[in-house]
Amino acid sequence: MRLPVLAGIDGSAGAAAAADWAAREALLRGVALRLCHALPQFPGAEVPGAEVPGPAQERLRALGTQVLQQAVDDLTERHPGLAVDGRVAGEAPADALLDAARDAGLLVVGARGAGGFEGLAVGSVALRTAAAAPCPVVLVPDRPGTFAERTPAVRGTGQVVLGFDAHRPAGEAAGFAFPAAEARAARLRVVQAWALPAESVSSRTLVVTEEDRATWEDQEVLGLSDALRPWREKYPGVTVATDLMLLHPAEALVNASRAADLLVVGRRTGARTAEGRLGPVTHAVLHHARCPVAVVPHSG
Repeated sequence: MRLPVLAGIDGSAGAAAAADWAAREALLRGVALRLCHALPQFPGAEVPGAEVPGPAQERLRALGTQVLQQAVDDLTERHPGLAVDGRVAGEAPADALLDAARDAGLLVVGARGAGGFEGLAVGSVALRTAAAAPCPVVLVPDRPGTFAERTPAVRGTGQVVLGFDAHRPAGEAAGFAFPAAEARAARLRVVQAWALPAESVSSRTLVVTEEDRATWEDQEVLGLSDALRPWREKYPGVTVATDLMLLHPAEALVNASRAADLLVVGRRTGARTAEGRLGPVTHAVLHHARCPVAVVPHSG
């Protein structure tokens, strides 16, 4: 069974942009698009036993149903051949999306929804779903003049960027990025940030020779090439370029996002990772990237 693409909507411009991105992704994958609209929560509604005013709840549900139907109609009209359905959920937005994501292959959300404020890059719902969803999550930024203007009109002119670390390779992130590039007939740029060996830089070692630096960089190149070899062999039609950057990982990925149509990063899961928290690199990337960002959970 091929799982649908899931998108959260709330009537905001950011959610509409995310739903449109999700519609195009669903068409690329040949699957259905499922929309989820969560009703606004009353103060105290999260407290067990708290009463929610019935008439007000009914009005909100009717309004939510209208918002959902308008979104379904709009996406169906603009994307012929796309199967779209949806539901109105009574839970809080993040809870509703995380619950629905159990039966989805991908969750797409706007980086900032209706509850955001001017200057906010990423809202709480987007951060929580990116940190805790069981499936990959794509955050679509609400920044005019960025990715929307760069979306390639011709297949083969786009670029997918994969943040990678050959020392701790995340197969799940590579397994998302390679088919994403293949489906778009896009180039895949694999970015690995690296640093000089700690023992090479000290208070007594103020100069690193070009010969030493070249040796260390060659080692990084070989390690990255070895780690990517199985993926290159599995997806021979994907044009891959590797880019080693002597930068902090977050800075390297944010810089790369300026020329990308999609940036793919990993999110470590497991007992050592608390639900609802992201690593510092992923957190920084989500706040500053200039294109949609896919956060792919992986173990290890």
